[in-house]
Order: sequence, then structure tokens, then C-alpha cells
Amino acid sequence: MAANYNNSAWFYDRLSRMVYGKALVNAQVWLLQYIPANSNILVVGGGTGWILDELAKLHPAGLQITYVEVAANMMALSKKRNVAANKITYMNLPIENAELSRVFDVVITPFLFDNFTEQTLQKVFNHINLLIKPNGLWLNADFQLTGKWWQNVLLKTMFMFFRILCNIEASRLPDIETHFKNNGYTVIGQQTFFNEFIISKVYKAGE
Repeated sequence: MAANYNNSAWFYDRLSRMVYGKALVNAQVWLLQYIPANSNILVVGGGTGWILDELAKLHPAGLQITYVEVAANMMALSKKRNVAANKITYMNLPIENAELSRVFDVVITPFLFDNFTEQTLQKVFNHINLLIKPNGLWLNADFQLTGKWWQNVLLKTMFMFFRILCNIEASRLPDIETHFKNNGYTVIGQQTFFNEFIISKVYKAGE
């Protein structure tokens, strides 16, 4: 059974702010500045959908957004968000089951990969990789370990909590960077948050 955040939909944003302040939000908002006007965007695992409000603030029109979220309760909240005059398609299923073509200028994966074991990550990454256009942008935010003792403690607590509540399969951070390198992506921008525990990176696909 795949991870599903239905059980946490009603309190997820409040819990994240209690633990991380605005760091999770800021890490994702920082990425959005790289999105060109009139882009075709794929958002994978958007949670409660507040990122749609932020996209609409930056680009009130011209975007075509495909929004993929596996948790029905999260999707219900997302559909209440303001997308302004942008066009949006909602898909309530795992991204690896989504039948999409290679049309996306920008892919956004906010705190997605830390849900998976390496085996599942490989499958999910490969599927998304086939959807992005040559020279497209992949905007990713996630956790990282930089050697600070409290990061390990917080990470283990987080994994344990969401494994029990939401059935996530991961128990440690997967090696995301290797997947990007092996598939020819280059980093064109990055920023850390929450004392380097959170990192946002902008990757550019090869031609």
C-alpha cells in the first residue's frame, strides 16, 4: 500500500508550521521565481494545494497546470484554491500511474521523494523524467542531512510519525542527487532553509 496523507490532510499545514515555522513554505515559494510565463507545469504531491495560490500570485494567467496528488482529502482541499485565470487539470492518483506525455516546461516536486525507498524512488523519478521537455526545469525541495545531530533526531521522529499515520515506506532519506546527476541535470540555483536542514534546488534538464 502506497503512502497516503488522507489522515493528515486536516492538520498537515498547521503541524508543519508548528515544527518548521514558515521554512517549508519559504523553500517552495523560493523555487517559483524560476518559472517562466506561459509555462506548462506539472506539480507532483502538492498536498493541501496552497502552492496554487502562490503560483496565481506570480502568474495570474497563462499557465497550464497539471496537479497530481494521491490523497483524496488533500485533493479536495487543493480544488478550493485560487488558480486565477490559469488552466488546471487535477489528477487524484500516484504519479507513476498518470498517463501523461512529454509536454512540461517545469516540474515541481515539493517534499515528494522523502516518502520513498530507493527502489520506489527510481520508478517515480524515471516516470517524471520522461515527462519534462529538453532544457526544462525541475524544481525540487526536500530535507538533507549536513552533520548536525538534531537533524537526525528530527528526521527519525518525522519518519516514524508519518509511517504510522500515513503508511510512508521510507525510513531514511534517499539519494536524490545521484538520480539527477545520472540523468544529465545541472543545478542552476539552490537555497537552504531551517539551518540547512531543508534545501531547494532548480535543475535544468539536458537537451
